[in-house]
Amino acid sequence: MSEVALHSPTLESILMVEKTARKYSGMYGKYQLWKKLPKKMMYQTFQVIIDYLKESNKIVVENDKIIWIWDPEGIKKLREQGLIIK
Repeated sequence: MSEVALHSPTLESILMVEKTARKYSGMYGKYQLWKKLPKKMMYQTFQVIIDYLKESNKIVVENDKIIWIWDPEGIKKLREQGLIIK
């Protein structure tokens, strides 16, 4: 069985990590953010979620800190101003 299948996150887990990453954006690295989660989860599952959030351009890891960058409202405003075409 693959590692991803062993640590498949639930939607509830993904949303919990997203909320925590937004709340503590730029303050903590991976391990510290994992410790800040309101519910416990396996660290391997947390890492799968972090990889997903990086791939979907919701976070970046800069200087060992996780930074929330997803801003749909900001993108909407830029589109309305004609600064983004897509």
